[in-house]
Amino acid sequence: MRAVLLDVVDYKTTFAREEKMGAPGRDLTPEERKIKRKARKECHLRSAQRLLEALKKNSGIYVKLGQHVAAVQVLPSEWTQTMRPLQDQCLPTPLDDIDDMLHQDFGLGLDDLFSNFDPQPIGVASLAQVHRAIDKRTGRSVAVKVQHADLQDFARVDMATVNVAINLVKYIFPEFEFGWLGEEMNQMLPLEMDFRHEAENSARCRREFSHLTGKTSLYLPEVLWAERRCLVMEFIEGARVDNLRYLKDHHIDRNQVSQELSRIFSQMVYINGHFHADPHHGNLLVRARAPNSTSPFNFDVCLLDHGQYFDIPDDLRVNYARFWLSLIKSSSVKTTAERKKYAKLVGNIDDEMYPILESAITGRINMSDPSSDNDGVVGRPSSLLDQRHMSDNDLSKLRNAMLEREGLIVSIFELLRTVPKRLLMILKLSDLQRSLDQSLATTHGQSRIYVIIARYCAEAVWQADKLDFRRSLRTDGFSLRLFSSYISSFLSYVYWETSFGMAERAMDLRARWVKMTMWVHGLTRGGLSAAGDEMAGLVL
Repeated sequence: MRAVLLDVVDYKTTFAREEKMGAPGRDLTPEERKIKRKARKECHLRSAQRLLEALKKNSGIYVKLGQHVAAVQVLPSEWTQTMRPLQDQCLPTPLDDIDDMLHQDFGLGLDDLFSNFDPQPIGVASLAQVHRAIDKRTGRSVAVKVQHADLQDFARVDMATVNVAINLVKYIFPEFEFGWLGEEMNQMLPLEMDFRHEAENSARCRREFSHLTGKTSLYLPEVLWAERRCLVMEFIEGARVDNLRYLKDHHIDRNQVSQELSRIFSQMVYINGHFHADPHHGNLLVRARAPNSTSPFNFDVCLLDHGQYFDIPDDLRVNYARFWLSLIKSSSVKTTAERKKYAKLVGNIDDEMYPILESAITGRINMSDPSSDNDGVVGRPSSLLDQRHMSDNDLSKLRNAMLEREGLIVSIFELLRTVPKRLLMILKLSDLQRSLDQSLATTHGQSRIYVIIARYCAEAVWQADKLDFRRSLRTDGFSLRLFSSYISSFLSYVYWETSFGMAERAMDLRARWVKMTMWVHGLTRGGLSAAGDEMAGLVL
């Protein structure tokens, strides 16, 4: 709480100084604007660092809160970059405490359950840690996820403290909306703290992908058993999906990995309507294709940590898919009207807020009215598929330019307050897909993942149109108007499928050509070894 109060005072002081800048009735000079931007960035950084230390000190759900802040990419980079270490830095619970906790829960300890239990955790998160062990009953190598022993004791008090802090910030700065963070944690934390819920999510996800056997690389570790604070699952030998050295050593195409990640998450969001709500690099492993795998590729993508899932209402799911397809189209007066229509439907977004929503969805920096001739976007043409491949640094610079624009930070927080929480989680997922594509140093261009997303959007719209047709046929009977609408929908779907299929093939040919030129370049610099490293993205 002390850190929050100090941050509030710091921001109040900084904003008060801004109010005194310049003479009344005139705009700030370029030099004054520069001073203002510098002071605000320094305030962001000081406040984020102050809160980071407090979150690390208190651990538990406080770390979880910081992880959420790190994932909200429309926030100032001083905040997201400062909070990012929380995704990897958590203190482990001592082994004796774990053993006591298991005895409390079901009267059995580590020696009763496991013939071998590695005392060194292979991963430590804000709520739990994972150890490698041998299951005593089956003799299988397993990953044991155990909750931090003191989490239950302090969770209620910690959540109350977090809610008070968020409400305090909201009271002093009504325009800075962080209430959705508190709401999300209040809803999801109790579920995450019961690993039986995680096991149920994993089983449901498995069922929803069962019809894609032989068509997807997704693999979910088998859950052996689950209790409230302990979950035992199959141990997966693999590496983070962005481990380029591992991919090279196992002859795995990083472009295919990126594409499969986009297909997996697009299937969840646009078709299943039930998606993993806590995706990050640590929850995704890649491994060489296992003997029992049905993957069509030479690798499996293993999705871990199923504690958080969200269901998407069908109207939001389909309208968001229609919105994505409108972003694919070249800009025109008609297309702009269509985009704004669906932005209103999915997020209650008015014309003033529309550029902020588009930037959050696509990663493009829209700085003006989207209906203008040049579409008002820094460094990009008028349609989503025309976006150039930007590096993390380029994207960060453009995002910071957007954030530093007068009054735009307030608009971003207004966006967070306006759009449905489910949409915020979808935006978070889209940002992860862009981030993974960049960290994999793909050669197919960033538009490749957009084509995949759009292809699933087209499928979602077509499925919804077919369902509407059947309903209308049952209730109203056959009519020429209904038949014409059905044919129009079918032709639109065929158009999208054909267009996206051709675009994917062209982008994949380009990717192979780029890799070949990288190999040749590496060969001229250092022989076969250097050629292989450069083609694998290990030399940039």
